[in-house]
Amino acid sequence: MHANIIFDISQILALLIGVTLLVRPLGGYMKRVYQGEGVFLGPVLGPLEGALYRMSGVRKDEEMDWKHYAGAMLTFNLVTMALMFAILMLQGSLPLNPQKFPGFSWDLALNTAVSFTTNTNWQNYSGESAASYFTQVMALMVHQFLSAATGMAIVIAFVRGLARRTAETLGNFWVDMTRGVLYILLPIAFVAALVLVSQGVIQNFSPYKSVPLIQPTSYERPKLDANSNPIKNADGKPVTETVALQEQTLPMGPVASLEAIKELGTNGGGFFNANSAHPYENPTPLSNFLELLLILMIPAALTNTFGRMAGETRQGWAVYTAMLLLFVIAVGALYWAEYSGNPLVQKLGVGGYSMEGKEVRFGLGGSALFSASTTATSCGAVNTMHDSLTPLGGMVPMVLILLGEVVFGGVGSGLYTMLAFVIIAVFAAGLMIGRTPEYLGKKIEVTEMWMSVITVLTAGAVILALVAIALITPAAVRSMANPGPHGLSEVLYAFASQANNNGSAFAGLNGNTLFYNLTGSLAMLLGRFAPAVSVLAMAGSLAGKKYVPPSVGTLPTDQLPFIFWLVAVVLIVGALTFFPALALGPIVEHMIMQGGV
Repeated sequence: MHANIIFDISQILALLIGVTLLVRPLGGYMKRVYQGEGVFLGPVLGPLEGALYRMSGVRKDEEMDWKHYAGAMLTFNLVTMALMFAILMLQGSLPLNPQKFPGFSWDLALNTAVSFTTNTNWQNYSGESAASYFTQVMALMVHQFLSAATGMAIVIAFVRGLARRTAETLGNFWVDMTRGVLYILLPIAFVAALVLVSQGVIQNFSPYKSVPLIQPTSYERPKLDANSNPIKNADGKPVTETVALQEQTLPMGPVASLEAIKELGTNGGGFFNANSAHPYENPTPLSNFLELLLILMIPAALTNTFGRMAGETRQGWAVYTAMLLLFVIAVGALYWAEYSGNPLVQKLGVGGYSMEGKEVRFGLGGSALFSASTTATSCGAVNTMHDSLTPLGGMVPMVLILLGEVVFGGVGSGLYTMLAFVIIAVFAAGLMIGRTPEYLGKKIEVTEMWMSVITVLTAGAVILALVAIALITPAAVRSMANPGPHGLSEVLYAFASQANNNGSAFAGLNGNTLFYNLTGSLAMLLGRFAPAVSVLAMAGSLAGKKYVPPSVGTLPTDQLPFIFWLVAVVLIVGALTFFPALALGPIVEHMIMQGGV
């Protein structure tokens, strides 16, 4: 067991070092891409970029103010969401459907279209038994590129607002989207897919395979009448029948290409229902490590892009350090909770740490690290059943989501939410020292504070309101598989995941109902676009401000005391918003477990 701990710690350290080493080169590359500077892929992709502008009528040198930028962003996402909704509804009539899957129901199609458009990738369906290859590629995978590029474009526009002086424009949304997809997401995803194939991730368009079992088995199932209703005997009990199982159906598909952008774009929507626990998506410990690296690399490197574009790289490293500190605390807490295990299980003589809901090939370290990484970002991919985590272990990914996923957050969305926290921290600190708050030479005034508050608190307000509605709605309560505090945790996690555009879930809640499909769609739309528009409005306000040179009274925001203050602000806002709900859910459940109930 001691050797396992050493290996787990080594794995965690290797990931942290790997991500940190990528921050500077990848951050610098992304800065050059969005600034229109020369990059090594320019000779290959430059002609394609120019052709796309000519076909779409985009003038790459024509910039937009924040209102036009926000309007273009909203219009683009609305149109692509409508196209995806149509594909899902018409799936049964479209090509590349060897299993003959029918179209989605309208409410499930709406929820799924909203989900992938908002970078949430919440899935109220099982991919291998509901989605055709055409749907997986042309609807789901395409939107994983587009939603990720949208988040990156928004944060780049925000950084321009911070960096520019007395300007009216923030860039061109169409240019930022095109460059994000062409020069960043596509090349990295292409290489990542090849590496994943080398590890055993499948990539094909074959029909599903029927394979004979080495050891045939049988099971009991309810016997149904002609109308598919369970048949009951004279005592009112279900009549069962024995079914012999001689073969197993193995799903196929273009998994590696979807898996690469699923992790790289912090999307999280899996090809299979088991997501990254499925051996066709994540077969080896090495593939697990590579997927972790893909999840964290762009959100982490964007902090360096921010620092370079703002002309103060130390500011970027300060934000990265705050994110890293929160991440290390979360990984440590989750590992400790799962290593401590469940005393009720240990009383049975099993002993040791908790491996319930985890894959043996990843071990405790690989499972805890993945669970923390996927909820610290807005990825939502899982290699572990979060519903099977210990109460405090399950609370860690829940808290990471509830904090607004700023550690490191989704591609783009994590950084702009963290910068909204920075604005709040600067404003609060300025009040305490009796000075007008300033950040990067820009005075922080009423507009910036309002927009920061909307960015930070929108998801929290949506979560608490929808959880309250769900708990008094009979149809919603019937979807809860577990009573008591764990049932509350399932509902809280579901709306937290959707409002913060994560997509992971506690699996005990049946989300594929009219109530949860519609309320979940509302949560995802508000959680994504209300903060996005607020951030762009704040960027427009900041861009128009004059530069104020630093003085002896200027608060240094690139030093360790401010980093600790920023971490404290993030934790305080999260605690004030969600502690009562957490106390009634996972904390009470932990006390019940410790009490031996």
